[in-house]
Amino acid sequence: MVNFNYYAPTQVVFGRGAEDNLPCLINKYGGTKVLVHYGGKSAIKSGLLQKVEDMLSGAGIAYVKLGGVVPNPRLSLVHEGIELCRKEGVDFILAIGGGSVIDSSKAIGYGVGYDGDVWDVYTRKYEPQSCLPIGTILTIPAAGSEMSDSSVITNDNGDIKIGFSSNLCRCKFAIMDPTRTFTLPAWQTACGVTDMMMHTMERYFSKEDDMEITDALAEGLIRTCMTEGTKALKEPENYEARANIMWAGSLAHNDLTGCGTIGDWATHHIEHELSGMFDISHGAGLAAVWGSWARYAREENMPRFARFAKNVMGIDITGMTDLEAAEAGIQAMERYFESIGMPTNIHDLLGKEVSDAEIEKMADIASHGDTHTLGALKVLKKADIIAIYNMAK
Repeated sequence: MVNFNYYAPTQVVFGRGAEDNLPCLINKYGGTKVLVHYGGKSAIKSGLLQKVEDMLSGAGIAYVKLGGVVPNPRLSLVHEGIELCRKEGVDFILAIGGGSVIDSSKAIGYGVGYDGDVWDVYTRKYEPQSCLPIGTILTIPAAGSEMSDSSVITNDNGDIKIGFSSNLCRCKFAIMDPTRTFTLPAWQTACGVTDMMMHTMERYFSKEDDMEITDALAEGLIRTCMTEGTKALKEPENYEARANIMWAGSLAHNDLTGCGTIGDWATHHIEHELSGMFDISHGAGLAAVWGSWARYAREENMPRFARFAKNVMGIDITGMTDLEAAEAGIQAMERYFESIGMPTNIHDLLGKEVSDAEIEKMADIASHGDTHTLGALKVLKKADIIAIYNMAK
């Protein structure tokens, strides 16, 4: 077990009608002029955006709006948000949506107090000293950004996707009403479930094997995501299933399932280059490459993969070698991904072959020109990353 410092300061208001608490929460955390940041049609069509505007106006809280956030949120809109906040004197950001909107809000929050280009934060040229306070009304459970210290932004110039983590950007509050997720398309639901499972699995596949409570929490969370995810796809308006998924997404990425371990995160970095280059759904990209990463890295802790097969996938591994059990567990997870409509290779993800040149470019970006490594379970150099992409083709 490694030492850890667990910090999860976000206030969660959960349940039916939770957004009714919005004015009180903004007042509690000092907001007087709010940027309402959101995606596109769903916030408008559902009536949620209008309800938020009515509540803010009714409480005498000034606001300005900025929509247009897309999956793999773009740096160009972040720049627009920074300028709007400065011009209007915004002192609080309200994100309405999922991880993309929250990540965009975090980037805007960093940029308002920095004279340079906020992209410097993501390229590690500048360490942010402040971030505007952020609250969120979560409508798409997946990324866990509502309780995490991280955000990921795509630079339109070159389609480079980079994440950055700092406690400065943690949301002050997260409002979660599972009924707001009833109308999510099946694809978005499946991608979200995959993302939250992978947030847990990135922490679970570790060299540390002596933190039993953390492992048990992680295993239970993954099993819950699988069970409730399948249920929600069959019954989109099943409140219990949607509630379990929504809360699981937060727990998967608020570091609870990483206490006492050192997470790997190679799968996420490998996928970031896929979604940066091809603009695909993050969850689907993770499903497409995870099996290949697992087979490439499993020898570093084969008993951990065998435990996963038994405790998460429910496989009777009696009489199996660790390698046989590990492979059985990986195959079972791939079958689950397929059962919810997720791809398990890059061809199925993109609907076409990925070229050697594209693989070379993605691996070069991921490894910073072979000057950085990825992963902790198995440390990956550029050649290893290329090998995993080729395995996943």
